[in-house]
Amino acid sequence: MAGNKRRRIKSLSAAIRDDKTSAEKQDTQVLPSWSDLPAELLELILSHLTLRENIRFSSVCKRWHSVAVSVRLVNQPPWIMYFPKFGDLYEFYDPLSRKTYSIELPQLCGSRVCYTKGGWLLLYKPRTHRLFFFNPFSRELIKLPRFEITCQIVAFSSDPTSPSCVVFTVKHVSPTVVAISTCYPGATEWITANYQNRLPFVSSIWNKLVFSDGQFYCLSLTGWLGVFDPKELTWNVLVVPPPRCPENFFTKNWWKGKFLAEHDGDILVIYTCCSDYPIIFKLDQANMVWEEVKTLDGITLFASFLSSHSRTDLPGTMRNSVYFSKVRFYGKRCISYSLKDCRYYPRKQFHDWGEQDPFESIWIDPPRDLSIFM
Repeated sequence: MAGNKRRRIKSLSAAIRDDKTSAEKQDTQVLPSWSDLPAELLELILSHLTLRENIRFSSVCKRWHSVAVSVRLVNQPPWIMYFPKFGDLYEFYDPLSRKTYSIELPQLCGSRVCYTKGGWLLLYKPRTHRLFFFNPFSRELIKLPRFEITCQIVAFSSDPTSPSCVVFTVKHVSPTVVAISTCYPGATEWITANYQNRLPFVSSIWNKLVFSDGQFYCLSLTGWLGVFDPKELTWNVLVVPPPRCPENFFTKNWWKGKFLAEHDGDILVIYTCCSDYPIIFKLDQANMVWEEVKTLDGITLFASFLSSHSRTDLPGTMRNSVYFSKVRFYGKRCISYSLKDCRYYPRKQFHDWGEQDPFESIWIDPPRDLSIFM
């Protein structure tokens, strides 16, 4: 009897152990691991954390560490600023957090935006022929001398609070002559001089401007590149044939889908109209030719009609991409194209600038303090 009792107890304890083992296996199979969360979701969470919180987040596991390190931002992406047709309420869209902010800016009433750089707007009031700088976040305003411009092709080299800031505009006089005007904050008048072109260069509202390595670059309507040095006061149209475009590029509104950007001295041209994907060219300044590029090596370009920007050290999903100043899905998703994945995001969102008013939005550096929107 005693032996049978011992055998029954032993059998019962074995059964209990088997049940525990089975339950543990089921628990292991049912409960997903936090480390298996999609990288895009982790990056979205991390975008709302401070640096200290990011570091704590990275200590959870190896995968979270990898994602956390990839989004420790050195740079913030620019925001899209929308210009209303009526009223003084301006909206700002953050492509990283996918949030929209709004503030009243009555100071901009009756003005047109021309360019942005370093969080500053350069605007023009046609009624008073007044160009002025305005920071929409600090509300600081810096006036320039009166000057009548025929189109919004104006750029500046650096923050207007910098002593090196130069404002530049170019105007078509004839196929072989352009008039270049320059000014700087604190000046009492604009300086204008005519320059000869070695090659035909037509300046129009559809031209693009960018400042790089001490010089202003101006891409003409037909793809020729003019260069102005504000220190040497020299103008030169480079002997570089325009970038080759697809045969169907020169169709309706093709001029709206052309952008000019720079990054660390490299000059980049982006063509978008009538193509399944953006075509990007980089100027080979040694051989004076345009080369089509298939990768941006981690750089992110932000293209808008009046000024375009470049960034590095952004979250992994934003790198090697071109972002456009247009938002879909009721303000929830900015249109972008990934060179790595060779597709638009959101999917099937072909971006045609012919469908959009090119002057309704522009990229601008965001404020450091978001309390101004409270």
